[in-house]
Amino acid sequence: MALTQELISEFDELKTHYPESQAALIPALHRCQEDLGGWLSPDIIEAVAAYFGMEPVEVFSVASFYPMFFLKPVGKHIVSICRNISCDLRGSDELVARACELTGAKPGQNSADGKIYLETVECQGGCANAPMMVVDGTYHEDLVADDVNKILGGLA
Repeated sequence: MALTQELISEFDELKTHYPESQAALIPALHRCQEDLGGWLSPDIIEAVAAYFGMEPVEVFSVASFYPMFFLKPVGKHIVSICRNISCDLRGSDELVARACELTGAKPGQNSADGKIYLETVECQGGCANAPMMVVDGTYHEDLVADDVNKILGGLA
């Protein structure tokens, strides 16, 4: 998949804000993921590499390092349950179990209908209000397993 002319224009402008053009790589990958299907396919990684004058493996190494980038198709809704020490000590394992039960997905998988992608992640910065999860960018804190029913039940 080639980059759209609109994205190329955005990248051209974006690069002007950095001393080195490759410093714009992460924001460019975010834009690609937002506009080109919700994940970074091998074709997108190759196109971004060509645009920035990099090897595809260099772009892949950045995209695979950061958990906010997806290298396979994900559902319409992203459910991220924190499994760091604070959340684990306060019951995140129950949240994960309930989310798996409700969605039919295991962590790192999409639900059977493809609507929900479930993942467990390291600290999301809500330690004071653990356990917590992020659904489509919205934080939900101080949770118990029954809260997962209410939150995920509202996803269409």
